[in-house]
Amino acid sequence: MPRIATLTMNPTIDVSYDIDRMQHTHKMRTRNEQYAPGGGGINVARVFQRLGGEALNFYLSGGATGPTLDGLLADHDLGCCRIPIAGDTRIASAVHELGTGKEYRFTPSGPIVAEAEWQACLDAISEALPLDALVLSGSLPQGVPVDFYAQVAAIARQRHTRVVIDTSGEPLQAALAAGGIFLAKPSQGELAALVGRPLETIDDIGCEALAIVRAGKAQFMAVTLGHLGAVLAQESGVTFLPAPKIEAKSAVGAGDSFVAAMIFALTTGQSVHEAFCLAMAAGSAAVLSPGTGLAHLEDIARLQAQICGGESAETTVIG
Repeated sequence: MPRIATLTMNPTIDVSYDIDRMQHTHKMRTRNEQYAPGGGGINVARVFQRLGGEALNFYLSGGATGPTLDGLLADHDLGCCRIPIAGDTRIASAVHELGTGKEYRFTPSGPIVAEAEWQACLDAISEALPLDALVLSGSLPQGVPVDFYAQVAAIARQRHTRVVIDTSGEPLQAALAAGGIFLAKPSQGELAALVGRPLETIDDIGCEALAIVRAGKAQFMAVTLGHLGAVLAQESGVTFLPAPKIEAKSAVGAGDSFVAAMIFALTTGQSVHEAFCLAMAAGSAAVLSPGTGLAHLEDIARLQAQICGGESAETTVIG
């Protein structure tokens, strides 16, 4: 059984509701209220364990809302290492408008984290490694330095643990600049912001991703393109995998599900292409239903068969 750790520096209590129609200034009655532990690394761990792996969650939790997050994690039987903080854990909301099928998402910036608190996180991770992989996912809260993920990655490499990163902006730039990342997973927009220019074609995206790989910054770079699919760059070249045609009802956790499946496949000895197909299936499965349920195994299996068996399952973009 593969064993990984995930790090969620800015976790959320994810709340989802159904509503007939959004109306400004009116009191709107909701239905189907659901609560789940959220944030990049936590979402990755939830899906990773569904696939059959074992994940240890490092996360920050505090304030009046922290105990709620702690309880939700306990309900999901996730192995956890809680780093206490003074600030309140944030609450993120997703509202599904039944009349239109649209989803509205509200995400606060989160607490301010003191230096002693994020340093305690570094110390805890250092003691837990080595593992098969360490996934660094999600935004950094206020007060945490932009090179924090780069610092964590350096510790992981010293302890022979592969590093997966899924973030954006300066934290992503700093982590890649330090080099040695096993897998990076930006979205198309995040990669465009990283390289400082619009990326409007598959070729553009593939060229930039491949340049990052061949510069030694990451062994693999998977760039997710929403309903279009994803691009995967490795030393030998770039492949594009189209997404299956499905009706998307939510965007919550699609990228996290993609990461969980990809790293699960790679840590269980599957080929890179098999891992890419499984990741695409998991990312697609996550959007099939509204709310915070993430990818479910039956949907992943069905979509994986569809993706891997398709005629256009693998298209080389750049050699």
